[in-house]
Amino acid sequence: MQTLPNNTKDSQTPLISFILPYYNVPVSMLNECIESIRALSLGKEEREIIIIDDGSDESPINSLEHLADEIIYIRQSNAGLGAARNRGMQVASGQYLQFIDSDDRLLPDAYEQCLAMLRKADTPDLIMFNFISSENLPHLPNLQNLQNLPNLPNLPNLPTGAEYMLRHNIHATACCYIFRRAILGGLLFTPGIYHEDEEFTPQLLLRAESVADTGAQAYFYRKRTDSITTGTGIRKTVKRLEDTRKVIAKLSLTADTMPPIERQAMQRRVAQLTMDYIYGIIIQTGNRHYLERKVDYLRRNGLFPLPNRQYTMKYRWFRRLSSTYAGRTLLMRILPLMNKER
Repeated sequence: MQTLPNNTKDSQTPLISFILPYYNVPVSMLNECIESIRALSLGKEEREIIIIDDGSDESPINSLEHLADEIIYIRQSNAGLGAARNRGMQVASGQYLQFIDSDDRLLPDAYEQCLAMLRKADTPDLIMFNFISSENLPHLPNLQNLQNLPNLPNLPNLPTGAEYMLRHNIHATACCYIFRRAILGGLLFTPGIYHEDEEFTPQLLLRAESVADTGAQAYFYRKRTDSITTGTGIRKTVKRLEDTRKVIAKLSLTADTMPPIERQAMQRRVAQLTMDYIYGIIIQTGNRHYLERKVDYLRRNGLFPLPNRQYTMKYRWFRRLSSTYAGRTLLMRILPLMNKER
């Protein structure tokens, strides 16, 4: 397989550090994840694989002995996904960073489109791609000429992160981005909360001076019934919703301190998250009293009604319906039905 040329002055600096938080995932899935990285056209010196074992019941280290010279393994007391990623970022030495959940994997052929961006003379600060969750993975050809891949953006015309966010909805998951480590500054995940990506990713994009959207389906997200995002129970449901509310409030306050373009971009993201938050309350609780109580909170904090902006068709219709009591009554009737049909 073709090897990615090293475009760094320091040959000891990896091109990409892959950060894999690990917690009670079947070792077979972890190995699949690692093998998807090893299948890429990156030499050993160009990649850094960092596994942060977040206090799993059993360490996977014995199953990783054959990879001892290719991985960095760190075990810590259980502190959650955000803390594990933070530890990985502290350890990482690569020019670029990539998060991968240890039960997911990269799709190497499609991911090569992203690596092709890093072959260019002026590499972007952030490269984004898409994920899929179907077990019926798309057939992709064996990419022989990585320099001539289709649909790669023209680098001189790349938007900044703020410009991109002004015009597009963004992926919440941090796993859909390769980003230059230098743009992080002091940005970290907030430990101990659900939806930490929702807080992290918009702030990350606003730090990027150039963003390339490859459109590649390069990441396989595995749906698991026992994962954090699919856990059930009223306590987990309420915590997820409350954590989302706190993230919205924090991002809204952050937007107030930003320059005009960045502020407008963040306000769009806050409006999108607020819409998703109201939708989540309806779908996950079906509780009218809880909904109205949280709508009142949003109103008191200047987050409701949703701003009158022409972001997307879905947003425009949802804004109109959610702004009145009668409209919210209609949403409570039709959204659960629509959700069941999916």
